[in-house]
Amino acid sequence: SGNVWSATALPIRVAGASYQCRHGKGYVGFTTNAHAIAIDTTHCVPVLDTIRLTRVRLHNQSETVRRLSLTAYVEWALAANGQVSAPFVITSCDEQTEALFARNSWRAEFANRIAFFDLAGEQLASTCDRREFLGSNGSVDCPAALVNGRSLSGRVGAGFDSCSALQRPFELAPGEQREFLLLLGDAESAAAARALIDTYRDCDFDAVLAEVAAQWNDVLDTVQVQTPDRAMDLVLNDWLLYQTLACRVWARTAYYQSSGAFGFRDQLQDVMALTVTRPDLTREHLLRAAGRQFAEGDVQHWWLPPGGQGIRTRMTDDRLWLAFVTAHYIEVTGDAAVLDESIVFIAGAEVADGADEAFYRPEYSGTEANLYEHCARAIDVSLTLGAHKLPLIGTGDWNDGMNRVGEGGKGESVWLAWFLLATIDAFAPFTEKRKQADRKQRWTDTATIVRAALETSGWDGAWYRRGYYDDGTPLGSTQSSECKIDAIAQSWSVLARANDREHTEKAMAAVDRQLIRRDDQIALLFTPPFDRTPLDPGYIKGYPPGIRENGGQYTHGTIWSIFAFAQLGLGDKAGELFSILNPVNHSSTAEAARKYKVEPYVACADVYSVAPYVGRGGWTWYTGSAGWLYRAGLEAVLGFRVQGAELLIDPCIPRAWKSYAIDYRYRGAKSAASGNSGTHYTISIENPNSVSSGVVRTEIDGIEHVEIDAQGSVAIARIPLVDDGGSHSVLVVLG
Repeated sequence: SGNVWSATALPIRVAGASYQCRHGKGYVGFTTNAHAIAIDTTHCVPVLDTIRLTRVRLHNQSETVRRLSLTAYVEWALAANGQVSAPFVITSCDEQTEALFARNSWRAEFANRIAFFDLAGEQLASTCDRREFLGSNGSVDCPAALVNGRSLSGRVGAGFDSCSALQRPFELAPGEQREFLLLLGDAESAAAARALIDTYRDCDFDAVLAEVAAQWNDVLDTVQVQTPDRAMDLVLNDWLLYQTLACRVWARTAYYQSSGAFGFRDQLQDVMALTVTRPDLTREHLLRAAGRQFAEGDVQHWWLPPGGQGIRTRMTDDRLWLAFVTAHYIEVTGDAAVLDESIVFIAGAEVADGADEAFYRPEYSGTEANLYEHCARAIDVSLTLGAHKLPLIGTGDWNDGMNRVGEGGKGESVWLAWFLLATIDAFAPFTEKRKQADRKQRWTDTATIVRAALETSGWDGAWYRRGYYDDGTPLGSTQSSECKIDAIAQSWSVLARANDREHTEKAMAAVDRQLIRRDDQIALLFTPPFDRTPLDPGYIKGYPPGIRENGGQYTHGTIWSIFAFAQLGLGDKAGELFSILNPVNHSSTAEAARKYKVEPYVACADVYSVAPYVGRGGWTWYTGSAGWLYRAGLEAVLGFRVQGAELLIDPCIPRAWKSYAIDYRYRGAKSAASGNSGTHYTISIENPNSVSSGVVRTEIDGIEHVEIDAQGSVAIARIPLVDDGGSHSVLVVLG
């Protein structure tokens, strides 16, 4: 008939056809029914190999024989930007497999790598000339070679705009079904590419899917929850941890950002969420990150594997995350031996006077130290204080959009002060085993000065300021025309256990009153947005007001308020804020989905706060908010915290909840050695008196357990974890 359509809703949509897209853990599926041909397409990536498999199943639902051709098409980038790399991509048809190969020798680090495209050997025609396939000024929604019925020439080589297209004509009898397998991959050499092609041309696709599912079940089934909030269950049991591991840690790429880089602070925060389920990955990344530290104590803000080129900056919080996350990892796993792992420092030019950063590929210094020393140096180099006895902000703290607040070397950060205190509190105990009393004293002396300053120059009367500009002007103050109150300075006052409880309570009340907009179901990072202030906070002001960090809901920072509310015992507010930030709740109706516009199953970095886009989601998938939202729900609200061979139950839940349950698979050293599936704990938490927190009774396997510790003014349950490969029931009663 000459009809041309795609197996997905785009690029070539058929009027009146039906389309469905489904996303699962480790796969994506599409179903299409057009022209009486049903098509089911499933994509997945095997657990160990660098190849994407696509199975296409076709079913002739008509009563006549159908003459069809299946065409698979890919445009090669093989670089950060496909348009730049186009003249350098060389394509070929491999003589042994007849698969199409592509390489870009122009990129030195990847010059020998081979990308490949194959229709499991069933292709009968092909081309690697994009102009031939699309036509002059053509596009993928109207490819000239298909619309005009031209045969593909088989052209390969260099010097033209490259692609790869594979084609297979075939017939389908009435009611007949047929499937094809498409291979898209990358290998270190032509020989390795052929080996992958040979392996997967005849693979059992369902077996590959099952192996992928087993991988994800092993991760995600470690902790499963059942609460009165179904939307919370969905994101805690599946999607947030999946997003963190698949996108943030492994892929490090998504639609909105395709760098492949490691961010020093970014992935360190991400792997905190994996410490219970995949502690091996957290440990691995701690050592990887420490390997990007200069001997002076500062670090690369981000770097690109495999070469390690990246930027050295004057940003201040990056380095502290190494010590903070290391302390968290040891608290959860009990693996203090990680501190003795030896890692080499990198070396390179310091950032030049008058510059904010330097991009280059550093060398290995030849000097190495254990992880403890790497962490300690990070703290050592972070103790410089400004005129108000607060840490210098440099060219940005956690909010690197505020890169010109302290560009002159005098600006200070209140948030960084809290973070420094939290880091010293968490890491200072490790100095004792190493008999470094002098170092510990320097840290604690600085912490004492900073704590006092936070309650004077850091306090604005009803909340904490965000910091000070180079000229001494307050930021995040009633004196500020814009950015009067910033959420993270308030929430971290609680997380860092400020001396003045009354101040922290007032600060979080101000967050609740000024930053949480219940009618719009958003929670702002700060307000009002930067727009007309004569002071220059940095590139954050380049965002339109209400977009991303500039006064929108910047989810990553807003999540810390959940921890703060919970730590203050405000379970209703902690639960409500989790619900506001939960992406599922932004698409619960068709109207809500049309407003939100982005995926409802993954966390998004930001939600717009200014008309006409109030409630519209922004950057999804590649955001650190996924790992933090997971921890906020599991740890802050549900109170599930592992500490070595003990489990703490320390909830702060909405008072209306009468009960909830957690299923936990504990895998200790014996489980790892013996290969068993771990010990299963079924934990029931009952709330007969409608409280938010406070444990009054615990039972283990029906026997009353009396170890209830006081934490502040609230009692918590401390459950010993036994690595016996069996099943145990735990009852926790709140009151």
